[in-house]
Amino acid sequence: MLPPSRQDYVSINLSGQRSGSYNNGKQWRRQSCWRKWKQLSRLQRSLILFTLVLLFICGMASFPTVSEHLTGSRSSCSLFKFTSFSWHGAVIDTEQGTEGPKDGENKDNLPVHQEPRPTNQSGIAPRSDPPLKVVRDAFRHAWKGYKEFAWGHDELRPISKSYSEWFGLGLTLIDALDTMWILGLKEEFEEARAWVSTELSFNRNVDVNLFESTIRILGGLLSTYHLTGDSLFLDKAKDIGSRLMPAFKTPSKIPYSDVNIGKGTAHPPRWTSDSTVAEVTSIQLEFRELTRLTQDPQYQAAVSEVMKQVHQLEGKLDGLVPMFINTNSGQFTHQGIYTLGARADSYYEYLLKQWIQGGKTEDQLLEDYLQAVEGVKKNLLQKSSPGGLTFVGEVSHGQFSPKMDHLVCFLPGTLALGAHNGLPADHMDLAKELMETCYQMYVQMETGLSPEIVHFNMHQGSIRDIDVKLADRHNLLRPETVESLFYLYRFTNDQKYQQWGWEILQSFNKYTKVSSGGFTSINNVRDPEYPSPRDKMESFFLGETLKYLYLLFSEQPGLVSLDQYVFNTEAHPLPIWPSSV
Repeated sequence: MLPPSRQDYVSINLSGQRSGSYNNGKQWRRQSCWRKWKQLSRLQRSLILFTLVLLFICGMASFPTVSEHLTGSRSSCSLFKFTSFSWHGAVIDTEQGTEGPKDGENKDNLPVHQEPRPTNQSGIAPRSDPPLKVVRDAFRHAWKGYKEFAWGHDELRPISKSYSEWFGLGLTLIDALDTMWILGLKEEFEEARAWVSTELSFNRNVDVNLFESTIRILGGLLSTYHLTGDSLFLDKAKDIGSRLMPAFKTPSKIPYSDVNIGKGTAHPPRWTSDSTVAEVTSIQLEFRELTRLTQDPQYQAAVSEVMKQVHQLEGKLDGLVPMFINTNSGQFTHQGIYTLGARADSYYEYLLKQWIQGGKTEDQLLEDYLQAVEGVKKNLLQKSSPGGLTFVGEVSHGQFSPKMDHLVCFLPGTLALGAHNGLPADHMDLAKELMETCYQMYVQMETGLSPEIVHFNMHQGSIRDIDVKLADRHNLLRPETVESLFYLYRFTNDQKYQQWGWEILQSFNKYTKVSSGGFTSINNVRDPEYPSPRDKMESFFLGETLKYLYLLFSEQPGLVSLDQYVFNTEAHPLPIWPSSV
């Protein structure tokens, strides 16, 4: 309803002149005010100006208080409001005006993240919690889901509150044994040990994957034995190790991919006679250690024969290997494709780690590793545009592809480990560059979590460095980036690596934590509103991801010392052999 018209003036509406009339009105008001200002005495004008200046100064002085109040009123709506972050020394609580813990006041001597206390179920940890506690809490939450809904089974399905089986051998439980020991979770460890003692049996008619069983089960049992000294785990390791040996009964001595641990038979996948190069060359640390502990030479002999054959094979590109090898002929197949991602990645990792494990005496392994690093630099290393991120791509039949798997983020840590053990200093330089790239794969995503695969832009004029295809946007709770952050922090003491790890941990807590227990992989790291849970918690989330985060935040270099242990590709530490061995 319009207000009644006034009768003391005439309204004229000129079509098309609305904006002009508005501007003219403002001009008239400016002229009227100026005339009134000129009519004031000099004393009156001075008093007005003095009052305005005084009000302005008071307003500026009170601005921080007003700003804090306004920011605080919005904090309940903002899930990603970050304030000051201090890793060491006194931390001031800006909301309460109190001084936070100093060094030595929390038993872990770890940084306290200054994060507004959430007023919702965002999953972000309160700022008063030190990172080690946050990791322990995350583990306990994951363990709670596994214990309630998947106890004794391979993997938790946290959304449906059920489980999935791969081998039917309690894979998550075994993978997590040494993590619980390192994190000091005695109650959880003891209940897991009781299950291993009374329920775990390998006398079962079941096919298992040689590689996955070796790195997760054999590696997990050996590691737990060394950390605890409990012979139960060594006995179980001997049992599974002997049951995996039929895999090596092939014409070429390149092992089959699958073993029936109850029947003592082995076979390749149903669709091919090939094994992947990564799988057959990433079982050496475990079987070599089994020989050292049992004094039975068959285990080390079998895996050393594989390395000897791969060393002399043709078909490499400057030390880079193809992805497949035939178990009948012993030759590389599907040649011409070279990657440090899936199906080849841990070959390079185990070249270096076997050399370290054996006391740096096996020159052939070192030569192959150094040649491979040079092959990466020559053939796979490029920079993105516009940010200039150093990344590792792939080569397919002579054509370069700017595709990089998240799996490749193991490489910064491996390069740093090599430099720590006396290899060229430029390996550490490259490690730092690649570490930055892997971090950017997280921070440039809307959820703060990396996708499985990214593609880097290389054309001048590109708007962003990283593209992600729709089919590659999933995150499986993988450990490779936090693994490398752990190595880089141990060797450089640069606290930014802890900061990056903390950000990643918060994103895991926010977007993958399931309220009833457990964490879930997600389908879409680019959709923070609905990242689309996949309803699966991989065993390596407990075996690797949380373990490396804990070690990253620990200020105790002697906690699993890298001068005494070498980690297998499932993050299970195995001892470096004495020089006399």
